[in-house]
Amino acid sequence: MSSQEENIVWKGRSHQIVNFWPLVISLGVIIAILWVAFGTDLPSWLAVLAIIPLAYGGWLYLGTKLMVFEFTSERIRIYEGILNQEINEVELYRVKDTRLEKPFWLRIFGLSNIVLQTSDRTLHEVNIRAVCHGAEIREKLRKQVELLRDKKRVREVDFEGGGGDGNEMEFEGDLM
Repeated sequence: MSSQEENIVWKGRSHQIVNFWPLVISLGVIIAILWVAFGTDLPSWLAVLAIIPLAYGGWLYLGTKLMVFEFTSERIRIYEGILNQEINEVELYRVKDTRLEKPFWLRIFGLSNIVLQTSDRTLHEVNIRAVCHGAEIREKLRKQVELLRDKKRVREVDFEGGGGDGNEMEFEGDLM
């Protein structure tokens, strides 16, 4: 164990409003199937087909419910999966940019999206959709990133490609 514990800064999940339209469409399909099965001369056993959109809606609900975002003092963890849980991690000092998005649809419910650009090779962007108090969470995260960078004496530097004048240099392998 290290002398300094890793503390949870924020832990939360997306709001179920992200599934609103797919769930409304699933409900409409269920109603249509039941109406056809019981309101026409077709066999009523066709009502069993309503299980398909019902299962789809349940799968969406569980997928959102079981996706958890966790910011610790050292890293970002994303727990996701229904049958098998997958955990993705990004070191906190690798966060390059944080963006807060407030689309009209989410502002109605007091929600916002937080988008994190990282320099991690496996997870370039972390999109936390429909969270309450997005501005406060983003600010906590930003402060923690700066604190960790100062502690580790790490700076994020972007190297852009050349200006297209043909003077770019390509490096292969180590130059030592």
